[in-house]
Amino acid sequence: MTTVTIHYAKTNLSKLLARAEAGEEIVIARGKQPIVKLAPVAEPAAKPQRVPGAWKGKGHVGPEFFEPLPEEELRLWEGHGE
Repeated sequence: MTTVTIHYAKTNLSKLLARAEAGEEIVIARGKQPIVKLAPVAEPAAKPQRVPGAWKGKGHVGPEFFEPLPEEELRLWEGHGE
């Protein structure tokens, strides 16, 4: 890790940015007191491409799914059973 003064950072900002982009950590100090760290911003992870039909055939919903719920289970879902 490299420490530089504010004056040096102002006069050499482009060089310091290139070094930080390359992965070097650079601390900017006011006198001998470190105040900030110059580091690259991590790029957000790319979202995976969605593939239509990728889950086709991997799940099953039986006919019982469409049947009405039994009264006891319906009361639990509505918050009246506990």
